Amino acid sequence: MERCGWAGSEQIYVDYHDTDWGVPEYDSRALWEKLVLDGFQAGLSWITILKKRDNFRSAFSGFDPDVIATWSEPEVRRLLQDPGIVRHRGKIEATIGNAQAWQRLERDKGFDRFLWDYVGGKPIQNRWRDMSEVPAFTPLSQQISRDLKKAGFRFCGPTIVYAFMQAVGMVNDHLVTCPRHAEVAKLGVST
Repeated sequence: MERCGWAGSEQIYVDYHDTDWGVPEYDSRALWEKLVLDGFQAGLSWITILKKRDNFRSAFSGFDPDVIATWSEPEVRRLLQDPGIVRHRGKIEATIGNAQAWQRLERDKGFDRFLWDYVGGKPIQNRWRDMSEVPAFTPLSQQISRDLKKAGFRFCGPTIVYAFMQAVGMVNDHLVTCPRHAEVAKLGVST
């Protein structure tokens, strides 16, 4: 068996594939962090974000949405000067607004429940044999994207949402020829 081809040979990517990608995540704050990072990835390669992830965590106060929700222009200016992250005003401002949207959803039913309810609390187990079969987005990612936008989120289009769903294990998109497919499938427990 061979790991998914997108993992390549760079160690940081291989480690991400082998330990993180596709593992079901049920923690609200961690889910929000991954959605924010996927939004920052828009127009870039994931490896760029992965290499900067620790810098992002530092610059964004450990991705504490309750802290970030209070930020305004001074913090935006500070982040625009930080070479350790992606310095994009729109994405930075969206992160602040997304923190505020997260707070509303968290108070209402929990951000984790909001997301996992779309899949009945358990990951969708896909059985792709080749990377060419894996979609860039699905009707479900389109629906979640629409609902996130209605809730006030930005940088959460259907393709970003599908990449997020893959990363947080809402869907198991490891190829069936990858040893992680079966390993991750065993982790899919209901919330």
